[in-house]
Order: sequence, then C-alpha cells, then structure tokens
Amino acid sequence: MTTTPFSSTNVHGIDPEGPVIEQLHSITVRVNGAPRTGMAPARRLLSDFLRGDLGLTGTHVGCEHGVCGACTVLVDGQPMRSCLMFAISAQGLDITTVEGIGNDPAQMSPVQQAFAECHALQCGFCTPGFITTITAFLEDNPDPSEEEARECVSGNLCRCTGYQNIVKAVLRAAEIRRDGAATSSSSTVAGGAL
Repeated sequence: MTTTPFSSTNVHGIDPEGPVIEQLHSITVRVNGAPRTGMAPARRLLSDFLRGDLGLTGTHVGCEHGVCGACTVLVDGQPMRSCLMFAISAQGLDITTVEGIGNDPAQMSPVQQAFAECHALQCGFCTPGFITTITAFLEDNPDPSEEEARECVSGNLCRCTGYQNIVKAVLRAAEIRRDGAATSSSSTVAGGAL
C-alpha cells in the first residue's frame, strides 16, 4: 500500500493543514479474461480505474450519475454502471468491457454486427454501454420480443438515433446468435458423423 498527496483547499483556495495523504490500494480484477492489477485510492470509481489506470478507454463516462448508461460494463456477467461502483469493490471480480466483447472488426460479436447492419449508432459515444447491456440481455433472453428489446435499451440514453434502429439491432443480434448456434450445432453433428 502506498500513499499520494492531494490538496484539500478551503473556499479561498488555501490549504490550512498542508497536503493530505491519500492511501493507495492494490486492486486486482479479471478484465476481459486477463488478471489486471493497479493502484488506486479507495474512492476511485471503476470507470476511472478502467480508463485511467488500466488504459481501457472503450468504457465511456457520460453523466457520472448512473443515468446515461455509457459507462456500463459487465461485472460477473451482469450490467453495472461503472461510474457508480468503486474500483476497490470490484476486487477479484470478472469485468467485461466493450473491448472484451469484440475488438476485431473482422470478428465482431453478434451485437456489434447487428449494430453495424442496422445502422444503430451515429456518434458512437453511447454505443459501448448499449453493446454491453444488450450482450448480457441476450444471454438471459435469447429470443426477445420487440417490447422486451425496447425495455432492454430503456436504461441507456442516446441523443442521436431515436432508438428505432437500436431496437432493430437487438432483434437482429438475437437472430445472428440463433443462426450461429444452429451453424455450430450442424457443424458438430456433421463433424461427429465422419
């Protein structure tokens, strides 16, 4: 454990007691399948830890109040607003960021492929939060109705698209996943018959 100084000033910009020493903690998480360790104060948010300490800038920070969903990551497979979670509370947990869902344009995840096909993004700022949220949703609900798809994305804000194409992308991603599962099953059956 190490410490780092930071200044605690009053309203006049004067620090009457000198610098305050902030204790740093070693934080180890499994990010996108790999163990990662960094040093951070107890008050460091998971979003800031991922971006600043681990260099994973795919997680975007929008409102910093948990409202917009841009910072959503998967914590042990469940969507979590990383701006509402202290990094130290993620100690030992599995974190999946958008980089872990797919970081190769030649091998996009079903959700990423559906976003591209359905034109479900414009500026892209909210996209990482949607990708992680929808990925987790489809794990639990692989064949959603349009109403369920709308409910899934209702917790994420997008100022560009109007959501219609995002909802289409949820349904298309479910279709791609089903087609991929069917292809995998038929390959296994065909491979086993040889």
